[in-house]
Amino acid sequence: MSDPAIGETLVAREDLQRRIAELGEEISRDYEGRELIMVGVLKGAVLFLADLMRHIEVPCEIDFMAVSSYGSQTDSSGVVRILKDLDAPIEDRDVLIVEDIIDSGLTLQYLMRNLNARRPASLQACALLTKPERLRVDLSPKYVGFEIANRFAIGYGLDHAQKYRNLDFVAALSE
Repeated sequence: MSDPAIGETLVAREDLQRRIAELGEEISRDYEGRELIMVGVLKGAVLFLADLMRHIEVPCEIDFMAVSSYGSQTDSSGVVRILKDLDAPIEDRDVLIVEDIIDSGLTLQYLMRNLNARRPASLQACALLTKPERLRVDLSPKYVGFEIANRFAIGYGLDHAQKYRNLDFVAALSE
C-alpha cells in the first residue's frame, strides 16, 4: 500500500504474530482451570483480540465496549465516554480488558475503575502497544506486547480518521 501518510514501520507483521502467540501462552498459563471473559475495546482492539484468542487455550468468551476519548484528533482529550457497554454482567468472572494501545493511560484507567465497580473475580489488562513516555497515570497492565516511541501509530486496528486499520503491521503516521 503506497500512501504518503504511512511512515516508518514500528512493529513488523512477523513480530506482531510472534508476540501475540507468546501473550496467548502466558494468558493460558495464568488462567489455567478458569474461564476468561475478554473485553475488547472497540474499534482498535478487534484485530488484536481475534488473533490473541486463537492462541488462548482456556475457555473464553468475548464482549466489547466502545469508548471515545479521541474524536478525530491525534491526541487524547482526557474525557472518556462509553459509547457501547458490555452485553453481559461480569460479577464474579475473570475479566481481561484487551486494548490496542495505551497512550496517556486515561482511557484504560477509566475502564479499570468502571469494570472493577462491577465486582469481577479478577480484572487485568492486556495491551498490544504502550507508549511509556506518554503515560499520565499510574498504570501497569499485566500483559504488554510492545513498548513504542511517542509516535502516532496506525495499522493493525489502529486508525487515523478511521483509515489504516487494515494494515498488517504497525507504522507511524507521517508528520
